[in-house]
Amino acid sequence: MNPAKRPPAFGAIMFFAVVFGLGTYFTFASVQGDFGLFRRIQIEADLRDLRDEKDGLTTEVAALRNKTRRLSDDYLDLDLLDEQARDVLGLARGDEVVIR
Repeated sequence: MNPAKRPPAFGAIMFFAVVFGLGTYFTFASVQGDFGLFRRIQIEADLRDLRDEKDGLTTEVAALRNKTRRLSDDYLDLDLLDEQARDVLGLARGDEVVIR
C-alpha cells in the first residue's frame, strides 16, 4: 500500500504566512520607520548642522560682546568709536576728502 500524498496542512501555511508578514513588517519599520535607521542618520546629520550653526553663533556673540565692551563707559576704544561714527552716521572730518 502506498500512502497517498497529502497537501500541507492549512494551519502550517497560515503560520508561515503570518510569520513572514510580521518579519517583513518589522524589517521595514526598523529601516524606514519613525525610529528606524534612515531617520537616525537624518537626525545625526541635522545634529551636525545645528552644532556647526551653534559654533558660528557663539563666535558671533563673542565678537559682539567684545565690541560692546569696547564701546562701554568703563572701557572706551576711541578708534572703534570713530570707525562706528564714520560707518553708521557717515561722518567725516573737515580736512578729509570723501570719494564715492
